[in-house]
Amino acid sequence: MEITGNKVRLREKSLEDARDDYEWHRDKELAHLDGISPTKLTFEQYSANFAREMRYFKTETRHVFGIETIDGLHIGNCAYYDIDEDNREAELGILIGNRAYWNKGYGADAVCLLVSYIFKKTRLRRVHLKTLEENKRAQECFKKCGFAPYVTMETDGSSFVLMEITYQAWQKQQAEKAAET
Repeated sequence: MEITGNKVRLREKSLEDARDDYEWHRDKELAHLDGISPTKLTFEQYSANFAREMRYFKTETRHVFGIETIDGLHIGNCAYYDIDEDNREAELGILIGNRAYWNKGYGADAVCLLVSYIFKKTRLRRVHLKTLEENKRAQECFKKCGFAPYVTMETDGSSFVLMEITYQAWQKQQAEKAAET
C-alpha cells in the first residue's frame, strides 16, 4: 500500500529500512525528540530485532509506514497505533530522521497524508499525539495539519504537549482548503 502526497509517499515498512532506522535510533538528538534513549545495540542485534518486529508485530492496533520522498529516498517513519475501536481513536507518531528534510514541509505532508488516510479509510474519529513541550518545530507542524493542543503533562521528568484532531475538525479544514481553490 502506498499513499502519495505533494512531497512524500507513505509505504509499508520494509527490511531495507533497518539501516536508516538504526542510524536514526543511534542519534542522541533524534532519540531525545522521540522521548527515548539512543540504542546501544549493534547493527546486527538491531537488524535481528527489526526483522522480528516486521514478522510478528503487525497487528490491527498498529500500522507503521516508511516515509520516502517522491523520488524514493527513505527519510523517516510514521505510524498510528494504540488503536481503540471502541472509542474510535488512535495515537500518531512521526520521525523525519534525515535532517536534510527538516523544515521543508516533508513532515507536515506526511502527517496530513496519514490523518487523511485515517479519517477516510477507517472508523476512527480522533487522532492524538504527544510531543516534548520544547519541540516547537514539531508543534507548528502538527498545527499546520489541524492538530490543537489540549493539555500538558509531566512524565519521567519531561514535559509533553498533547495535541489532537477530530474528524469534525479535519472535515472543516478540508472544506476551508477546498474553498481557497
